[in-house]
Amino acid sequence: MTTAIPTSHTAVTVPDVMAALQLSRSKVYDLIRSRQLKSIKVGRCRRVPTESLRIFIETQLEEAA
Repeated sequence: MTTAIPTSHTAVTVPDVMAALQLSRSKVYDLIRSRQLKSIKVGRCRRVPTESLRIFIETQLEEAA
């Protein structure tokens, strides 16, 4: 099963990030807390800009190379 990063949105929810990266909820929030993954808060809702998610993935790929 492949879950792509949604491209029709400017920002995605934590469950969307969980699905795209196949990570647990707590791991996604750990990445946000450690500022490895940038996010914004709108009211009580947390959103991750799709550009931040793309940058995070590229950074991880560069570090792995």
